[in-house]
Amino acid sequence: MRFELYVAARYLKAKRRQAVVGVVTAISIAGVAAGVAALIIALAITNGMRRDLQDRLIDSSAHVQLMRVKNDGIRDWQPLVEKLSKLPHVVAAAPELDEQVVVTHGAREGYALIEGVLPGREKTVSKVLINSTSAAVNALEPSTAAPEGPRDQPLILGKDLADSIGATIGDSVTLISPQGDLTPLGVVPNIVHFRLVGTYHSGFYQYDSAWGFIRLADAQHLYGEPDLVTVISFRVDDLNNAPQIAKQIEQAAGPGFMTTNWEEQNKELFRALALERIVTFIVITLIVVVAALNILIALTMMVMEKTRDIAVLMSFGVAPAQVRRIFLLQGLLISVVGTVLGLILGYIGAWAGGHYHIQLSPDVYAIDTLPFAPRLIDGVLVSAVSISISLLATLYPSSTAARIRPAEALRYE
Repeated sequence: MRFELYVAARYLKAKRRQAVVGVVTAISIAGVAAGVAALIIALAITNGMRRDLQDRLIDSSAHVQLMRVKNDGIRDWQPLVEKLSKLPHVVAAAPELDEQVVVTHGAREGYALIEGVLPGREKTVSKVLINSTSAAVNALEPSTAAPEGPRDQPLILGKDLADSIGATIGDSVTLISPQGDLTPLGVVPNIVHFRLVGTYHSGFYQYDSAWGFIRLADAQHLYGEPDLVTVISFRVDDLNNAPQIAKQIEQAAGPGFMTTNWEEQNKELFRALALERIVTFIVITLIVVVAALNILIALTMMVMEKTRDIAVLMSFGVAPAQVRRIFLLQGLLISVVGTVLGLILGYIGAWAGGHYHIQLSPDVYAIDTLPFAPRLIDGVLVSAVSISISLLATLYPSSTAARIRPAEALRYE
């Protein structure tokens, strides 16, 4: 192999009688480098999107949620919460009463899922409230003081939602619940005024633009459901085992209950991200395929240029298999050089993208910055694909070179 590699390297470095051969070779290397770099950056983005979305979903929502099958709420929830919070693998449990309401401030309005919570427990299953001020969170603690005025009940909204309705901290915000009082004129929506005591910014647009928190007792009053919760949320010690732990919680709760977990709630999102990763890999691999076609053209032209040299080598006793290996190694060298350059450019580009934080529109992409998460295994996979495609492109020109007959090639020399 030393002889074949030496000749292959000399052929690549030698000055070309036909300048176009050298140009095509350089284009081949650049094409492989561009394809590999693009693949590394694209895979880093898809990995980063999955990582950031998963992390923010896990931080912002419960791992497991328990609810009634008929969705009519959970009564006598206090002993049930205490019982289920002691189950193996359950780290924390928190009751919630939530409903979609209209949020208005002045002439502007929006729609939000407003959750009634016990903040001390809620912070153990979700990190959304941690993104607000401690004073605002403390305002949601159950109050033993005299009842507040009609506009003093505390409310925390996502920052994007507060901005969309033009509300600032201290403003009066009106919540309109469809669960109202039945009158001779029909159901009259329940309208309650709250005071905005704080906002939160989780970086996940779905939560920042459509969620809010009030005290559990205030939610029960707003929704006309005394001493009732809609779900009990849980945080578990192992995310990967959340489906199994959810079944355990469901069995412990008894008949009439059902559970859902973070994987079930977001399976369509992660399926779409996985499909996007596959499609991205296939599409950008076409760049490497085009570069491989350039390698085929460059080697074919080089065989034509070196026909006399090949004939001389074969007349000295070089076997056709050795000639084939010479051009296979030429294609391999072109591929390896291009792949190495592409890996360097790709990882530098991924690092730069993650360091300088490219901004995104959160209402379109759900997150506010473009994430990059380059992985070593992706570099190995991309290198294997790039070199394999390039070697396939060398089969025809190397076989052509091995079939040259010295007598015919040298007849007119």
